[in-house]
Amino acid sequence: MKTSLNRRHFLLSLATVGALPQTALASALAPMSVETLGDAQQTTLIGASWRGPKLGDTHYAGVLEANWERKTLTIRYELALPTRPHGLVPEVGGGLLVNGVRPGTWLLRCDGRGKILQQVDVTEESQTVRLSGHIVVGKELLYTTEINYKDDQGRIGVRDFRSLKKLDEWASGGIEPHQALIDQTGNLVVANGGVRRTLEDKKYDLHRMDSSLIRLDGRTGHQTGRWTLDDPRLSMRHMAWNRLPNSDKVWLGIAMQAEHEQSTRRAVAPILAVFDGDTLRTPTHDNDGHGYAGDIAAAWNGGFALSSNKAGVTKLWHPGEPDKLLPIVEMDEAYALADWPGPKPGGGIVVATAAGLVRWHINAKPAFLAWPKPMALDNHWVLMG
Repeated sequence: MKTSLNRRHFLLSLATVGALPQTALASALAPMSVETLGDAQQTTLIGASWRGPKLGDTHYAGVLEANWERKTLTIRYELALPTRPHGLVPEVGGGLLVNGVRPGTWLLRCDGRGKILQQVDVTEESQTVRLSGHIVVGKELLYTTEINYKDDQGRIGVRDFRSLKKLDEWASGGIEPHQALIDQTGNLVVANGGVRRTLEDKKYDLHRMDSSLIRLDGRTGHQTGRWTLDDPRLSMRHMAWNRLPNSDKVWLGIAMQAEHEQSTRRAVAPILAVFDGDTLRTPTHDNDGHGYAGDIAAAWNGGFALSSNKAGVTKLWHPGEPDKLLPIVEMDEAYALADWPGPKPGGGIVVATAAGLVRWHINAKPAFLAWPKPMALDNHWVLMG
């Protein structure tokens, strides 16, 4: 494992720009021991999806247990899936909500032992509407991002929380909605990727891309806001919320994927957009050299971590140095990200790579745990509550 960001140098640079108080700097530079993490941090449960090491192997969803003291990674349970999955949502009791990758045809819930409790066949709901990627949980409902392949229009499926059955369907306000999140007021924020696709998931008419960030009323589905970037070839896809410590200010980090024909354009395209509730901007043009952010997670002190499996790197953006992306983990197939609380004030991450799990925190030593058996992790994983 290579961690190319020197923790001491990074902390000093943040102190220089005023993002880190000197008292916090002194504490953060103090040596960390395993005991400092506390007993509650000795194990971490992660909801994940994976397949065997070969293309065509069976796909699974389940829960992995990382034991930092024993330096082991084990499988608590695994559930064989109909096809490749995508979005995952953790549930109380150790279960998961899982849906098929675009164009997804199934949605299921399993309990904390991997037993299927509910499963929906989307093809029975519609001949042309399929799941697009992610599930978000509201107070009493579930929302799924969907695409109507008859007219390319994005949809939001409104579903019963218990049965998973569709109750209503809203316009997503754009093309190819990928992920949606609930904001502080209970409304939906939707990242429309803007890429038109066939039912075989082939992209077409990229010159007509229309990526957008949309806010929908969480009760009615009515559109209450729309934001776009100047470059129409930047596809907004994955999102994460974060805030500065001791602050009410919340912002949204959006991971993007460049869809320019020219590789030279993609190589310099920004991979992060930040939304503060009013303004959508790209704070930095630093990227991964490919214009491809595969996943995003909230990270230390109000920042965001972005992964790129194409470049084999995870980078950190911090509001104290908004024009930079700093590499923190460099390993092949760095992809799925989840936040890891770690020592106070939190803000660590766990990264899925080709070889195993990598844990990073600015106040703790990096850790690596090899996969418990030959397996290829999928795009996303989630910390279990």
